[in-house]
Amino acid sequence: MGGADFDLKGQVALVTGGSKGIGKHLAKLLARHGAAVAVASRHLEEAQEVASEITKAGGEAMGVFVDISRVETISPMVQEVTKWKDRLDVLVNNAGTNVRKPALEFSEKEWDSILDTNLKGAFFCSQAAAREMIPRGGGKILNISSAAGGMPVPWLAPYSISKAGLNHLTRILAVEWASYNIRVNGIAPTYIETPLTREWLSDPKRYEMLKKRSPMGRLATLSDLDGAVLLLVSEASSFITGQTLFVDGGSGAGWALKWEPKEQSSPGGTP
Repeated sequence: MGGADFDLKGQVALVTGGSKGIGKHLAKLLARHGAAVAVASRHLEEAQEVASEITKAGGEAMGVFVDISRVETISPMVQEVTKWKDRLDVLVNNAGTNVRKPALEFSEKEWDSILDTNLKGAFFCSQAAAREMIPRGGGKILNISSAAGGMPVPWLAPYSISKAGLNHLTRILAVEWASYNIRVNGIAPTYIETPLTREWLSDPKRYEMLKKRSPMGRLATLSDLDGAVLLLVSEASSFITGQTLFVDGGSGAGWALKWEPKEQSSPGGTP
């Protein structure tokens, strides 16, 4: 395997929620590696701004409207992309939303908003994309999940459930669509400072607490996602499907325990 395996030249990628945060970063990442990128968002002007930034940097991009929570906007989005480039090779299901509060306080409207965007929207985006990929020989779908989908996190009940569902959706679609040469994978990041998390992470005590829980002693940065994303949307992962790769600094393996033994054990001994 060489660097060419990560080359996305000639590929057409669609990134939902691409106008800010993780989506904006990933749209630019894929463009830097050669893909023509459709930046999708319910904020069309912001999506077009990101596309303009990509174009000015020497890439190829367009902005397109979609409101993932409204299924009727999804097929027109995909059709606009295939009209632009006559193909769709990569879908990144990134659009997401969240509300933080105790489980006892969630309203039905809040529940529906989170599940409609994070899970229902991802399913119907995948379906619409797959219908274009199948006659063209296949493609890659990458679901942006969360470390919260692999562990229970207080105050995140609907969000955590939606991401756990997304992880299972990744496996189901991978099994169903492998025969069409469509690979479906996901990444599950830990806390990253984005517009969705900035207010939550602005509390210094909370920020330090989360850092201490990480075995690697820090939170993730956007660039920490790059290797996993490029692996899973490129030919470097041609025999990988149905997997969700946790990009969490080891947090999912267990919380860090910051301690030092009173006495050093002898070589081969227990601490």
